[in-house]
Amino acid sequence: MELDAKLAILADAAKYDASCASSGGTRRDSSRAGGGKGGLGSNEGAGICHSFAPDGRCISLLKILLTNFCLYDCAYCINRSSSDVQRARFTVEEVVALTLDFYRRNCIEGLFLSSGIIQSPDYTMEQLVGVARTLREVHDFRGYIHLKTIPDASPDLLAQAGRWADRLSVNIELPTQAGLTALAPEKDVASIRRSMARLRLSIDDAKAQKREQQAQPIRLLPGARPRRAAAPTFAAAGQSTQMIVGADGANDATILATSAQLYGAYRLKRVYYSAFSPIPHASATLPAQAPPLLREHRLYQADWLMRFYGFAADEIAPTAGGMLALEVDPKTAWAVAHPERFPVDLDRAPREQLLRVPGLGVRAVSRLLMARRARRLRVADLTALRVPVRRVLPFVVLVDHRPDAGAAQRLVEAAASRSKSALALAQTAQAALF
Repeated sequence: MELDAKLAILADAAKYDASCASSGGTRRDSSRAGGGKGGLGSNEGAGICHSFAPDGRCISLLKILLTNFCLYDCAYCINRSSSDVQRARFTVEEVVALTLDFYRRNCIEGLFLSSGIIQSPDYTMEQLVGVARTLREVHDFRGYIHLKTIPDASPDLLAQAGRWADRLSVNIELPTQAGLTALAPEKDVASIRRSMARLRLSIDDAKAQKREQQAQPIRLLPGARPRRAAAPTFAAAGQSTQMIVGADGANDATILATSAQLYGAYRLKRVYYSAFSPIPHASATLPAQAPPLLREHRLYQADWLMRFYGFAADEIAPTAGGMLALEVDPKTAWAVAHPERFPVDLDRAPREQLLRVPGLGVRAVSRLLMARRARRLRVADLTALRVPVRRVLPFVVLVDHRPDAGAAQRLVEAAASRSKSALALAQTAQAALF
């Protein structure tokens, strides 16, 4: 098979991995063949995606699979062993050549590489590591590399992967062992968690060595420049994982509880959520219809509340049914469910309480804390600080404002009305992934 044909197949197969995908934009294609009306550029093609470097820069990555052959028969996966999709496989040299070629053309700034399982987990992981090692050692490649690791691979191969890659990820796939047993019997949650634990220990050890080395005084030889030896690094951008939403019966409370446990136990940088999409010739155990895409969005919002706003997982999802409301964001839903916490006095409340006010983000709270040192806050100050006043006022007290009893409920009803219209539109406009 020609290299460009392999690229078309394996770049398309990689688009279902959400862990570095860019989504939510307007679909655009300037090519006449794609139905466009001319112009320059496109955001339709698979193969190059946007991600974020550890320093916050948005970077472009070549996103491909080493192969879409796979020994496993995971019911939710388009590349499962029983699937009839067209198969292809890159060699290590081909992936290296493609990465360098795209990089030299200034199309990408790094590589995201995953793979189906071929021959054995160790063999597959050895191929992935071979790509990263060749890029780093042979070609002195300084770009960003993200490798998907194989859970059952040997610890030595995982250690090598962390040496050459900026970020590693192990997909937990589903939030419960029961779901994984039913839909992916070859995979085991314990094995996945062991791999995550090994990665966390290696990352922590590398950071500890770096701290120790920086604490050592620099010893100079006569005439030598002061230079400290570089400390060993291991997956400097950390590790991440991905969960499929809606393939099994797990509710949002279970998903968020699993995410919270993963963040706490393994210090993951991100948990990505991917809404399940029906696949051809699917097993009868799978849902016939995809979950609302808005459910995925609400999970990301709830995840953000856990990571940056001090919320616990059991605070966010309601105990009855365990599902997040689709009509309103989780923070507003929590605020309405806890009227005893509101209204909040913006001039006196501590930072932790301000972070729980709907409409106030981390940056806005920092600005408010600085502003109230000078004088008491007013509605005009919120506008000047670019705070979404309409969302905030029902939950706060200011010198010139006190909310009435029904303000919060009216805000929720208006938001629910808008969300229902948007949800109906999304369900009719969303294209199938497969």
